[in-house]
Amino acid sequence: MTTTTDTYTIAVLGAGGKMGMRVSNNLARTDHTVFYVENSPAGQQRTTDAGRSLTDAPTAVADADIVVFAVPDLALSPVTAEIVPLMKEGAIVLTLDPAAAYAGLLTTREGIIQAVAHPCHPSIFLQRQTPEEWADTFGGIAAPQDAIAAIESDDAAKQAIVEATVRAIYAPIIDVHWVTIKQLAQLEPTLVETVACMIGSLLNEALDEAINTMGVPEAAARSILYGHTQVALANGLRGDNPFSDACLIAMDYGRESIIKDDWKKIFRDDELDKNLARMLHLDTIER
Repeated sequence: MTTTTDTYTIAVLGAGGKMGMRVSNNLARTDHTVFYVENSPAGQQRTTDAGRSLTDAPTAVADADIVVFAVPDLALSPVTAEIVPLMKEGAIVLTLDPAAAYAGLLTTREGIIQAVAHPCHPSIFLQRQTPEEWADTFGGIAAPQDAIAAIESDDAAKQAIVEATVRAIYAPIIDVHWVTIKQLAQLEPTLVETVACMIGSLLNEALDEAINTMGVPEAAARSILYGHTQVALANGLRGDNPFSDACLIAMDYGRESIIKDDWKKIFRDDELDKNLARMLHLDTIER
């Protein structure tokens, strides 16, 4: 992958939204020329309160090397239909989730390059050094993280623009890992939302059962769950220490009681399409 220290012209659409503010806060610290676009009055207020000037969309994207679409997935189809025709030849569309790109919902145009990027968020195994790093569980503020990116181009110069933008908007960045748009969709949502986030929610439900149904004191339940979750992840993902024989038996009981035998079907293409169709409020994903 070719990296660069060059600066670029970047337009951020949805600059006053939740993700747009994160992206804009980081871009404001760079030497890139950045234009901020926001339609909602509340988002406009947040942008100006942060000391940034607003620009109308046609002006912002006219000379942009890359346009960051920090808008919800469900809005990407109409927004790209409006914006892509206004972009200059050779410019890059960068979306921050793969769902709409994988589903073919984005407006495309010959000479306009499509790219997707998503933050990995700071690793549970990150060696944090400061209170600010410990407080930054999402990333993009103080705790270093990796990012995943995909681009529909073999042009090294265009890839360098995407990488420079990704490193800026998700800073501080350790590594940028390159995959295909389909592979990024397999990672997000299947691996990390369908599996990891679901398990996190399940842990919280189990904690609630221990406290409110079984009557265990909350402090005791939280302490043992938080500590054992770290051990479970360290042992399960890295093999730091072997699980005890008794624990393995309990794990088998948990798998038999909670996990369906065919659960790995979620990694099939048809199941990915079904999952993304639900997320995008579509009947089906057409190819």
